[in-house]
Amino acid sequence: MRRAFLASAGFDGDDLERPIVGVLDTSSDFNPCHRDMPALVEAVKRGVLQAGGLPFAFPTASLHEIFISPTTMFLRNLVAMETEELLRAQPMDAVVLLGGCDKTVPAQIMAALSVDVPAISLVTGPMRTGSWQGQRLGACTDCRRLWAQHRAGELSRAQIDEAVLELCATGGTCMVMGSASTMACVLEAAGLALPGSATPPSGSGARLRLGVATGRRAVGLAQDGAPTVRSIFTDDALHNALTVLCALSGSTNAVVHLAAFARRAGLGALLPRLDAVARKTPVLVDCKPVGSRYMEDLHHAGGVPALLAALRPLLRLEAPTITGATLGQQIADHPGPGDWQDLIHTLDAPLQPPGALRSLHGSLAPRGALLKAGAASPDLFQHTGPALVFEGPADAAARIDDPDLLVTPQTVMVLRGAGPVGAGMPEAGSLPIPRKLARQGVTDMVRVSDARMSGTAYGTVVLHCAPEAAVGGPLALVRDGDMIRLDVAGGRIDLLVPAEELEARRRAWQPPALPERGWARLQALHVLQADEGADLDFL
Repeated sequence: MRRAFLASAGFDGDDLERPIVGVLDTSSDFNPCHRDMPALVEAVKRGVLQAGGLPFAFPTASLHEIFISPTTMFLRNLVAMETEELLRAQPMDAVVLLGGCDKTVPAQIMAALSVDVPAISLVTGPMRTGSWQGQRLGACTDCRRLWAQHRAGELSRAQIDEAVLELCATGGTCMVMGSASTMACVLEAAGLALPGSATPPSGSGARLRLGVATGRRAVGLAQDGAPTVRSIFTDDALHNALTVLCALSGSTNAVVHLAAFARRAGLGALLPRLDAVARKTPVLVDCKPVGSRYMEDLHHAGGVPALLAALRPLLRLEAPTITGATLGQQIADHPGPGDWQDLIHTLDAPLQPPGALRSLHGSLAPRGALLKAGAASPDLFQHTGPALVFEGPADAAARIDDPDLLVTPQTVMVLRGAGPVGAGMPEAGSLPIPRKLARQGVTDMVRVSDARMSGTAYGTVVLHCAPEAAVGGPLALVRDGDMIRLDVAGGRIDLLVPAEELEARRRAWQPPALPERGWARLQALHVLQADEGADLDFL
């Protein structure tokens, strides 16, 4: 019957003797970051045909952070389920996973870890930079910088309207070290994508050539029936992924996704591994929001292969990769960063010392929280101040610019009800500086939440507090005026309230009502906390 229906599509018996390669296509008019993906799909198909395979493209949901409400993280697990079931249900010998913004790639890898089908990842690639008034611009770190200047009264609305037209100059994902760029680099380091595939710009000849090469490699996977993502994503691969993450001072979102990967792969808790790696790994890459450059600059400086060569002493070189070679074999002859460029630093002369990503524990986050120290203000690494509590993103949006808001630069702004159960874990943790303080020149404050923040953001922002407020975590018990202490060197975030007072508050606390129907209810009933990757408990 399958042959009968395929005959109606023009396929004959010779076609169907070839290995079948699925090509997962996340094109969508609601995802402008994937604007160039149709051409990439065709390039992958060409590679599959050249190698003697037969490509079948198929769609899944496409998640763009800016156009999805309330957040793409709310739907990541749904897309992971959809992808997993389609990989199981449809007849294919291997699959090419095409993704980019923003949770498409993590969802695809989560699915591939759970399905015994050989898979290879390929991202759509980053945008190229724009230009405004002599400045190179890129989404979304420069979006945040310019908007903060507008809130402080330094830029007019007309100037903002001009800059908007240059912030996203081409198709592709954010061209800074945001979540999409971070995940592309991390997956290349983990051996799940071809060498050099993380950085070529979207729509470029280099990106299309990688599409062809990926299609060819997928046929080899189909013919051999191996390797699968599960066989590649070993303890060594996870170590290498975390090493590159720290060397990039990459997106904090990657920590949640890698925790989900580790759980599905049976590799245990992630935060202790992250701490061990972060203590030894300095920041080597000068890329926004930690540095000053962009992804196209990283590409021209040698990309992830050059970074891996610079990190060689810190890597586990026996880790397998999708090419069939070990990571060590892939970079054996690479000279490392060229002395003609200063974007990729060396271990002897790093951009920043180790510790760019720090996990925190304490009475406010017994199961952990996360701080991107590389993008925070060192003068706030030891800070104690009174809490100002916001009951979710809507409350923050309604009150943050109130001129009568009782807030000072010493205040610790607390956002709760924005964790995996409470709100699907939106990128709301990087609360804006209240307008009245911004106009006084304040550019950073300590902010604490159970939410995430964009990988393009910066500031002293404590994220992913677990357990979250919606399940009764300590964040639910904070009241305005309570003193909160951040101690980055000690790895702690503490609520300085007597235990008996907290116990009285706990007895009076009531959990929020669950959603009544649909995916929102299923997610709220079964989603895990951030330290476990915010995956569903039954997956």
